[in-house]
This record gives sequence, C-alpha cells and structure tokens, in this order.
Amino acid sequence: MLTEFTSQLIADTGISTGDEGKGRVILEIVHELRDLTGRDDAVAAVMKVNGGSNSGHTVAGLKLNLLPGGVADPLIPYLPIGCGVVADPQKFLWECAYAELHGHVALKRLAIDERSLMSDLSHRLLDLAWEHYRVHVLGGEARGSTGRGITPAYLDEVGQFQIYFADFLGSKDYFAEKIRARVDRSMRIIEHVCQVAPERWFTFFKTLTDAETRANAEIIEAGAFPAAAFDFSQFAGKPPFSLDTDKLIEVYWEAGQILAPQICDVRELILREQDRGNYIIGEFGQAYWLDKRHGFPPNVTASHTFTPEFFQSAGIPAQPIHNVGCCKAYDTKVGTHTFISEIALDHPLSTKLREIEFGATTGRQRMVGWYDAVEKGDALRYGGYQDIVLNKLDALSHSGDWQGELQICTAYEDKQGNILHHVPRNAKVHKSLKPVYQKLPGWSEDLSGIRSFNQLPENAKVYVAWLLKALIEVANHGDQHKDRVPNLRYIGVGPEPKQIIKDVPTTKELLRLP
Repeated sequence: MLTEFTSQLIADTGISTGDEGKGRVILEIVHELRDLTGRDDAVAAVMKVNGGSNSGHTVAGLKLNLLPGGVADPLIPYLPIGCGVVADPQKFLWECAYAELHGHVALKRLAIDERSLMSDLSHRLLDLAWEHYRVHVLGGEARGSTGRGITPAYLDEVGQFQIYFADFLGSKDYFAEKIRARVDRSMRIIEHVCQVAPERWFTFFKTLTDAETRANAEIIEAGAFPAAAFDFSQFAGKPPFSLDTDKLIEVYWEAGQILAPQICDVRELILREQDRGNYIIGEFGQAYWLDKRHGFPPNVTASHTFTPEFFQSAGIPAQPIHNVGCCKAYDTKVGTHTFISEIALDHPLSTKLREIEFGATTGRQRMVGWYDAVEKGDALRYGGYQDIVLNKLDALSHSGDWQGELQICTAYEDKQGNILHHVPRNAKVHKSLKPVYQKLPGWSEDLSGIRSFNQLPENAKVYVAWLLKALIEVANHGDQHKDRVPNLRYIGVGPEPKQIIKDVPTTKELLRLP
C-alpha cells in the first residue's frame, strides 16, 4: 500500500542476505515522491551508504557496483558516496564511462566524501591471499570473496592506515608515501603470513584481469578504455611479492585528479538538502544478515549493512528515517552460507530458479531456497523497517510436471526437537537447525503482465499474505505488544521498471487471507 513516507531520509535495505532487487526500488521511490510532492526536484540525492564494488545491483538495465542507482534518473542532481564506502578510483572512472555509454551523466554528479576510503590493487591481492590462507594454510572453507579488496580496505581503516579521497586534494608526495607504506605491508603479509607460493602469486594478476576484463567488456568494445587498462600484470614486479609501486602511484594519482573536482564534504550536502525540504535516499549494499556484526562470519561483509549506517556514512545526527526493506518471494545465497531453507538441487523449482539467479556483475551462481520468514522477521524485530518490497513473485509460477506446491520456513527445529522462532546467534547451533515449513498451493499463471493485486491468482494472493503473516509472527514472538507490523509497498513481477504492483491492500486486509 502506498502510504506516505515518514521522513526526508529514506533507506533502501535488504532484509535477507543480499540480491533482493534493491536497485529497482530506487527509481520507484523517486517517481512516487515526485507524484506525491508535484516536484521534479523532490529527490536531491541517492547516496551509496556502505561497501564498495562488491555489491552488484541492476537499475533500469544498468548493472552497477559503485555508482548509486540514482544515476539512471537524469533529474537527480547528486550521487553522494558516503564516508562508509571504500572505493578504487579507477573503478569509479570505469563505471562512469559505462553509465555515460548508456546515456546517463555520471561523473559530474558524483559527490565523493572526503573521508571515503581509497582502495587499490594491493587490497585486491590481499583479498585473494587471505582466501588462499583460509583454504590452503588453515584447511578451512572458502569464504566466497569477490576479490574486489573490500575487507582488506576496511582492515586498513580499523588499523589506522587510511588513505582518504581527500588525499587526492593534497600533495602527490604525501599520497605516494602512503601508497609505498601500504604496498610494503601488503607484500609482507601475502608472502609471510598468508604463505602464498611464488607460482601462485602470479596467478592472482590473471584472476583479477580476467574478472575486470569480463565486467568491463562493454566499455572496452566501445573504446572508452583500452583492454590494457584492465591488465593488472602491468603492476607486477619482476620478483614475486613485489609491485611496480611507481607505476601504481602514477595510475592512481591520475585517476584521483580526474575525480578531485567531485570530492567534497557530503555532510554539508545532506544537511543543506534537508533544509531545502528535499529527500535523500540511502542505497545500501548487501543486506541485514551480511552485516559484519550481526551476520555469521566468515560469510559476512566488512561493512555495516543496515539503517544506522546511513547516519555514520552521511556524517549527520541520528534521526527518524523511513526504511524500505527488500526481499524476494523466495531466498538466495552465495558463498558458503548456512542455508537452512535451501531447496534440493533436483527439485523442479530449484532447477528453474538457478537458471535466472546469477550475480549482476560477478556472474556467480546463487543457491536458491524457500522463503525464510525467520530471517526476515528477525530483521524486522532487531533492525526495523516500515515497508517491504517483495520482488520476483513471477518466478514462482509453475509449469510442466511440477504441480507448484510452495513452502515457507516459519520456524526452526533444533536437534532436541525444540522449536525456535528466532535466529540463534551461535553459529554452531545455527548450522544444526532444520526448517519448519508451511506448505501452500502454487499457481501456473504468468504474472509478468499483472499490474493490480486483484488480478493475481488467488493462490498467489494467499502466498503473499502468508509471507507477511509469517514474518510478522516471528518479529513479534515472545512480546506482549505485537506492534511490529510493516506495510507491503510494492510487489515486483518482473525485472523491468514497469513490472510492479503498487495497489497492494493494507497489511490488516492481507492478514485476513491466510
């Protein structure tokens, strides 16, 4: 239901483990605010809040990592990058070229906070080296890192070895001094702590080159950047565990000087636009259960992924904010997550969903599972959100031999047969749990052309209502005051911006359906 937004600050967050379709929600919110206010300039900024180029999202056909989804709307004047973000300056330039290739002005709208953290090649190499250490030295499981250097960049932040984007506004000598120290630390760690063999060291450069060449194929083909720009071996020193530091400094300094006019104090930008009565949307990467503090290591990201980080990254006082929590009508995960509600690989729905579930920019295959209302209910209980966006309902339409029975995970069962209504914080306990399912009939109708809730098949309506009912019951389980009741704002029935249902009944009306 389209209720009014309760704040000029709006957070677009995920309530699962990422890949929930947060990107497509940005433009829906923007258009709704314009309709509500009658002003084309109602939304002043869409800010990237956390993470770096490790979070892929698709907005109006654009596959993005670093740039906020507001780049797809020409009337949004500012694309702030909060100080909670780590970013490779080269990646900014590559992604801006990609957006501009598709007709979207990007670079001139960027507003990179002075305290945003600069990451570089040494962080990428460390990312691969730590994965090697985890698997080949410790004998553990792979973490499933993207190899984009995000965790090592945040380690530099907490280790007090920061290089800020503000350093591009100072002297080159000071910048070079910081880079040399960073490279020295990285090489020592990779060789002596991570114990990477010399022959494996040189494969790291190929891994990174192949990944970025593939990700940037479109701008290479268009001639915006030469293929050589994505060849990381250009920075490799002749002996193992060394880099051509002088070349690294030159390339990164040059990129930073192009970005220098866009480096600013984002705190002042946000406060100014608030004073003018404008809206600011905070776009989050990852999701609640990937938060470095609230998720399950090592399958978490290195940043904070939920609403409070909006204020830290923007650098403004904590205040009322309207949180829109996004999820799918089923679940997906990547990496080596504990996946309690995973669908068996030989199930027809698993086969169907895995055909469409790949990372937007990494291409990683996602695991698929039944909707886990315990995870989403706890995200509401402990994180809080006013609205839900439910995406990809259309993907659950069945065909062929499968008759379409669907399941919702409403609770967990431990080894002793106890029923748990919240996600345990002990990882060992979490891994041992079994799902408790509510079974529901499915539907065979194609939903992709439906734009009104009343046009949905009856079974689809009941399924949606059960999803909402189950997560509300989890969120309020054990409390005397059952007041955690979100509003279902949109239902996505396809990837295109227009494939969305907005006339969803109130939560009270929906809960009469199960």
